[in-house]
Amino acid sequence: MPESFSRKIEAVFSKYGQLCVGLDPHSELLEAEGLPDTVEGARSFSFQLLDQLDDVIGIIKPQVAFYERFGSKGFAVLEEVCSEATKRGFLVIADAKRGDIGSTMSAYAEAWLGKASPFVVDALTVSPYLGTGALSSAISLASERGKGLFVLCATSNAEGKGIQQSTSNGQTVAAAVANEIEALNRVSAQAKTKFGTAGLVIGATVNLKEYGVDTLNTSEHYKSLILAPGFGAQGASLSAARTIFGSNADNVIYTVSRSALRNGLDQTRQTITSDKNELALALGA
Repeated sequence: MPESFSRKIEAVFSKYGQLCVGLDPHSELLEAEGLPDTVEGARSFSFQLLDQLDDVIGIIKPQVAFYERFGSKGFAVLEEVCSEATKRGFLVIADAKRGDIGSTMSAYAEAWLGKASPFVVDALTVSPYLGTGALSSAISLASERGKGLFVLCATSNAEGKGIQQSTSNGQTVAAAVANEIEALNRVSAQAKTKFGTAGLVIGATVNLKEYGVDTLNTSEHYKSLILAPGFGAQGASLSAARTIFGSNADNVIYTVSRSALRNGLDQTRQTITSDKNELALALGA
C-alpha cells in the first residue's frame, strides 16, 4: 500500500518546515523577470524557481490556470514541471480547484491522482459547491493512492463571503463543509496518521470566527490539515501565524507566491530562507 499523504506531510514538516511556495507564471511576473509571456517563458520561470527552492522548502503549489492558458503546450510544461519537482523531492499540490458530480468527479480524480495520471502530483485542490458528498469518490481514490485533497472552505476573496458565511441549521456553510469533510475523512482514515486524506483551504486573511471555523480539529483521532494562501502579497504576515490559526497553527501549510519573488527570481532562495525563519520563530519551532 502506498505511503499515506499524512506521512508525506509529516516528513516534509519535520525536514523543511510548513512553508509552501506557489508557482504562478502569470503575465506580470514573467514580464518583471524579463521573460516572454509564452509557454517557453512559463517553463523557464518554473524551472528557475525550482532551482531556487531546491533543498530549501519541501512543498510547491503550481497554479494550474497559469499553464492551462497556453493550451496543450502549457499542460505539457506543467506535466514536465510536476515530474521534475517530484524527482527533486518536492511534495506537489496542484491548485486546480476541480469539482463536479458522479463519473465526472471520478474522472477529474483519475486525471490528477490516478495511477495513470499524466500529472505527477501529491494533492489537488477541489471545490465542494456541488455538494461535499460529490467528492467522496475523489477522497476514496486519494486515500488508496496515498494522495491528498484540499477542499475550498473559507476563501479570502470578497465574493465568497456571501455564500461561505451564510448560515443554515445553526452553522455557516464553511463550517458545514469542514464538518462534512471530517465525516468523509473518517471513512478513508488510515490508522495512526496525524492528518486525514482531505484537508481544507482557509485563507489567512479571513476572520475564522465569522466563517464559523475557529474551532476546527477537535477530533482525537486525526487533524484536518489546512492549506492557507494569503501570506505576503495578500496581506497576511507569517509572523502572525499562531495569532491567526491558534491551536491549529501546527496543522497549516503556509503559502506564499508573489511575495517569494519580491527581491527578484534570482534572490528567491535568500527570500524564502528569511520567510522560513520568520515562520519558525512565530511557531516557536
